[in-house]
Amino acid sequence: MTITFVGHGYVGLVTACVFADLGNTVHVIGRNKEKLRTLNSGDPIIYEPGLAELLKKNLKSERIIFTDSYKESIPNSDVVFIAVGTPPKENGEADLSNVLLVAKQIGQHLGNKFTVVSCKSTVPVGTNRKIKKIIEDSKPAQSRFDVASCPEFLREGSALSDTFSPDRIVIGSQSQEAINSLLKLHRPLHGERVIVGLESAEIIKYASNSLLATKISFANFISFICEKANANVEEVLTGVGLDRRIGRAFLYPGVGYGGSCFPKDVKALIKSGENLGVDTSLLIEVENINTKSREDFLKKIVANTKGKNIGIWGLAFKPNTDDIREAPSLYVLEALIKKGYKISVFDPAASENIKTIYGNKITYSTNPYEAAKNADCLVILTEWNDFKQIDLKKIKNQMKEPLIIDGRNIYDPNTMQSLGFNYVSIGR
Repeated sequence: MTITFVGHGYVGLVTACVFADLGNTVHVIGRNKEKLRTLNSGDPIIYEPGLAELLKKNLKSERIIFTDSYKESIPNSDVVFIAVGTPPKENGEADLSNVLLVAKQIGQHLGNKFTVVSCKSTVPVGTNRKIKKIIEDSKPAQSRFDVASCPEFLREGSALSDTFSPDRIVIGSQSQEAINSLLKLHRPLHGERVIVGLESAEIIKYASNSLLATKISFANFISFICEKANANVEEVLTGVGLDRRIGRAFLYPGVGYGGSCFPKDVKALIKSGENLGVDTSLLIEVENINTKSREDFLKKIVANTKGKNIGIWGLAFKPNTDDIREAPSLYVLEALIKKGYKISVFDPAASENIKTIYGNKITYSTNPYEAAKNADCLVILTEWNDFKQIDLKKIKNQMKEPLIIDGRNIYDPNTMQSLGFNYVSIGR
């Protein structure tokens, strides 16, 4: 099949590479000519394990084409995916300006064949019907199309495996012709097919992310109780997670959730609920607990650290990505800089992105040992594998004070105590 993605962020680029690898001809439309040149050179711009290799393979096979031209891409496409950003406005509502602008451009360039226009961007309920109206008003008279919602569920850091082997493929449409076309496109991929209406598909994505965010905030709520009760939150959540109805996935305490999805999707679902007259206090408290988790963690740093030299391990919002959007590190760095701390940071992938924000206000280390050297306190914000079996004796010898404040509970408290560390973790 011939397909087009409008947008080459995480979702657009990863999914485009996967469908190209399955043998389709894939066009990817962007606006920034410099980024398009970079992508055509085989550099994916974003850090995602395995993505550079997959991109280069499909560029070499001439199955993926990066362009700024709707005219050369849209008319011959069987499916056009909208995969542009929907960032939150100040009131939490999703900003749909790019989605609706793209819909008009797609409509104006539709050809004579039947085309499915499928929104992969995470959008509030009712958006796909707006897209359909815009396309109907802008398309050539002879063009045939219909719309579908086909939300993505990839996780940064494991985006390729999530796209090649999804748990489910959700297709929302009122058109059987559009459903059949998307089923054909997804035929090589495993995962249960969930065929629903447009509105249900739109809500499924928000509901999924909001529930996962709720599990994280619930785990942090339990950690607050465990600290007051002298209990161990890891033991408690292990016992809870062994219930098959609950499971342990995402039931981990720490410095809160971040990234490009959970914060904005929780806010957007709150706003959608308010617009529909639904009480959204449950999700408001999920947000409040997430904020409190960061505030409490900062208090741990300030209360336990005697000196002003801080080493930080981990800047990305999660491992195996360079994404710092809504990352807890931004909150912690901002607060510590204002308090006059001298900070040395290390992250395997995200340091350059942090540098664009903080410049020379902090020091960027080339390895974890360098970040810990002469530190009064070592803070862990991201659970990269690089840190889990590191030489802790060497770390202790390099530090000014043997204090580690662990926002991800990656070490065993008894082991750390036996090594001579003052070890502060979450809910233990």
